Amino acid sequence: MNVEHKHLLVRAEVDNCPMKNELGYVLTWMNDLISKINMKLMHGPNISYIDQVGNRGITCMALIETSHIVLHIWDEAKPGLFQLDVYSCKSFDLNIVIESLRKSFSVRKIQYKFLDRKSDLLLVEEKKL
Repeated sequence: MNVEHKHLLVRAEVDNCPMKNELGYVLTWMNDLISKINMKLMHGPNISYIDQVGNRGITCMALIETSHIVLHIWDEAKPGLFQLDVYSCKSFDLNIVIESLRKSFSVRKIQYKFLDRKSDLLLVEEKKL
């Protein structure tokens, strides 16, 4: 395997924000995403609901063979706020990640930065949609 260092950072505002009783939906989404981008799950995904005023929401993380995927969701904000971090030493298609978010969570606004961290912090792509 040719070792890559790809890092996708996503910020999304969503109308269909999962709540405390929808942890199963987020877990299924994370497992599906891992499969769609051809990653091998090593541990998790693990999920928790944080019930702290001002910081209320879901954190879901998975260790993949080539690094990690972490999603933080704040459900108090209107619209809901997603922060997604996908880091891998194997290439993946960022468009699959973006489309998966858009289709599953009624994204109102999405921004991302895609970095190549192999020998420096190089911006590969950046968009606001």
